[in-house]
Amino acid sequence: MKKNHNLKNKKDNLKIGVASDLKDPKDRIVYRFFEMLPGLLSWSVFFLAIFFSWWKPVWVAVFVIFFAIYWFFRTIYFSFHLASGYKKMRDYEKNNWLEGLKKLKAESCKLKTSWEKIYHLIILPMYKEPLEIIEETFGALLATDYPKEKMIVVLACEESAREFAEKVAREIKKKFAKKFFKLLVTWHPANLPGEIPGHGSNDAWATKKAKELIIDPLKIPYENIIVSSFDIDTRVFPKYFSCLTWHYLTASNPLRTSFQPVPLYLNNVWEAPLFSRVFSFSSSFWHTLNQERPEKLITFSSHSMAFKTLVEVGFKQTNVVSDDSRIFWQCFFQYDGDYQVQPLYYPVSMDANVAQNVFKTAINIYKQQRRWAYGVGEIPYFLFGFLKNKKIPLKKKISLGFEIIESHFSWATAPFLIFLLGWFPLILGGPKFSQSVLSYNLPKITSQILTVSMIGLVFSTYLSFLLLSSPNLRPKKKWQYLFFIFGWLLFPLMMIFFSALPALDAQTRWLLGKYMGFWPTEKVRKS
Repeated sequence: MKKNHNLKNKKDNLKIGVASDLKDPKDRIVYRFFEMLPGLLSWSVFFLAIFFSWWKPVWVAVFVIFFAIYWFFRTIYFSFHLASGYKKMRDYEKNNWLEGLKKLKAESCKLKTSWEKIYHLIILPMYKEPLEIIEETFGALLATDYPKEKMIVVLACEESAREFAEKVAREIKKKFAKKFFKLLVTWHPANLPGEIPGHGSNDAWATKKAKELIIDPLKIPYENIIVSSFDIDTRVFPKYFSCLTWHYLTASNPLRTSFQPVPLYLNNVWEAPLFSRVFSFSSSFWHTLNQERPEKLITFSSHSMAFKTLVEVGFKQTNVVSDDSRIFWQCFFQYDGDYQVQPLYYPVSMDANVAQNVFKTAINIYKQQRRWAYGVGEIPYFLFGFLKNKKIPLKKKISLGFEIIESHFSWATAPFLIFLLGWFPLILGGPKFSQSVLSYNLPKITSQILTVSMIGLVFSTYLSFLLLSSPNLRPKKKWQYLFFIFGWLLFPLMMIFFSALPALDAQTRWLLGKYMGFWPTEKVRKS
């Protein structure tokens, strides 16, 4: 009886959205504290920075110098990872994965099945995106080398946008219905109780409908299905599904593994304003270098996993904004820490942020970054899960916990500390400090260290040009290359307004209990 009670509690804990979802008052208090923790840490740092700049300016000056040195070595560390990740991505693109599948023997696979029996369930949630974008996504699916008779594609529409989406769905079905094994159009009902309308709830509804209407009637074994959750603008590269299938069949435990490709935000990169273009590359590079740290990798945006596993955890949560990372934690706790994300080193491409005008694009970048940063809500989820689940090794809890807390903390604070903290002692330190040798040399020392750290930007610019050397990404006019270089020089300033500020905004919302809903990024094509 006690065992069944514990299992029920475990299942309930997997579905937490916010603190108020918990029935036990003590649990609610603990979870609410964890929700507040990231914001408390970030705002405390700013308060202490100002206070100590006035009280102990020498301490802050020394800290600034050591922080600048730390940031220099961090830049070098990330640059090596980025170079390695980029090289592997290019190698993966050249590899003939389909030929590798044909040589793969079923007996050597964990699942003891041949690749010909593997189906791909592809979920494409849409809202009010134009037909052109969705056609490009479907066209990319058709251009892949994996057999289309093994693809089940679901166009997941929102009932709330039916007036717009029905015409688009009808055109897609007319053009592509006979090109895949199955093409299903689903309609996610509006205002379902306990749901946050958005990508995650639509994805979950579509996946359940595919199970009910296609997979179960055809009796396809769940372990023979790989489900890929994509954004509607995701264009897969030609060998994606053969690469994914090979990794799925050769994984040490495919039913305990998610597979993360490299997201490149380059579909419409030359339509984007300069600052959006630079940001699209910086986001792409961040996810490229993260592939080099698989022990700390969490699912993000477009990703794939075993359908059997998704069914076992009860599908994606419908009451969260960051469903792409939450599904990893659902699996992590369902299997007591025995779950991992495997890097694919193979790219998929999505849109850079483009709106109808430059001002609206800037607003949309801020909102998109805030929505991504709102994933800081995973911190209370996994900290609470760590408390409740005693089976997960302590070492794994500390490693994963520190990595994610530190990354969100740095996201919200590091740009401010790098570019503003050095001025606080000079402004607030008083006449005694301002006349000291340290005060005189502080700006020189920090600026020299940070200038050397610009090597990271130089390397990012170089990799940008390597990516843009692809025929489909070259600009129409060569002078655009020079303008693009200028954009990278403005990147440090962009980091404050388009990265740190929205991250601090998201953390403050959790701190104050002002929870967000899902905001869909506007998709626009200008040419």
